[in-house]
Amino acid sequence: MNRFVIVFIVLLAALFTLELLDPVQAAVVQPFTGWLADISAALLTLFDDQVRSTGRIISHAGNGFAVSIEAGCNGVEAAIVLVAGVIAFPSPWKSKIWAIVLGFLAIQVMNILRIVSLFYLGQWNLDLFTYTHLYVWPVLIMLDVLVVFLLYLRWVNRNTDPGAAYAA
Repeated sequence: MNRFVIVFIVLLAALFTLELLDPVQAAVVQPFTGWLADISAALLTLFDDQVRSTGRIISHAGNGFAVSIEAGCNGVEAAIVLVAGVIAFPSPWKSKIWAIVLGFLAIQVMNILRIVSLFYLGQWNLDLFTYTHLYVWPVLIMLDVLVVFLLYLRWVNRNTDPGAAYAA
């Protein structure tokens, strides 16, 4: 358990530091955030053809409402927590890679739902938008990370010889 905690904390520090570097922001995080805005806007346009996406901003041409997907709202930090937990847990690398890929997808699906819901909430009620944005969705996103990690632990426990897991 001590090994897990130490590796987890070291990985969190390293990955969060890496994420904050300007070259990583410019080459990975910002383009990813723009892509996330494009996907969310594409889903929103299925119901409203006045939705536009420019960079990381999603706006409504009719009423002028807009949201900007900023750091902490793109799911990258939640994914970092998941990646650190999965890598820190003793299990075969094949399992870790699958958990990271599927977990990242689960986080982003939830995050797109978050963006879409906040876009509609913001047009309807700014107070509810603010409360949901600051309190409800962050908890739900991290709960998603926890559920994915717990499912991963359960899967690893069922599919791995305990002695082999600690040797990995």
